[in-house]
Amino acid sequence: MLGAIKRLLRQHDYEPILFSSAQAFTSHADFEKAVCVILDINLKDGSGIELRHRLKADGISVPVIYITGNEDPAIRRAALDSDCIAFLTKPFSAQSLIDPIKKALAERS
Repeated sequence: MLGAIKRLLRQHDYEPILFSSAQAFTSHADFEKAVCVILDINLKDGSGIELRHRLKADGISVPVIYITGNEDPAIRRAALDSDCIAFLTKPFSAQSLIDPIKKALAERS
């Protein structure tokens, strides 16, 4: 999935920075250029939702898009309550990922 998202974003002229785990992501400190963060709900070493809460607690207000294979309504509610800009259930269309990124970019300008 990570590779497919990377290719899709590059096709749309975005420069993704990819992380294979929550720990690798939290080691990254430069969010100033980030249009948004795309988080899987179920990371190998944690929860994307918990990671979002840590970002907020650290004062990082970058927009978040969640992707998941989990259709649990409680998970969806928790994600939406964390102020994400999109919640996508796998499989999802390329456009359903690109549209919120374009919107976040437009709001940033």
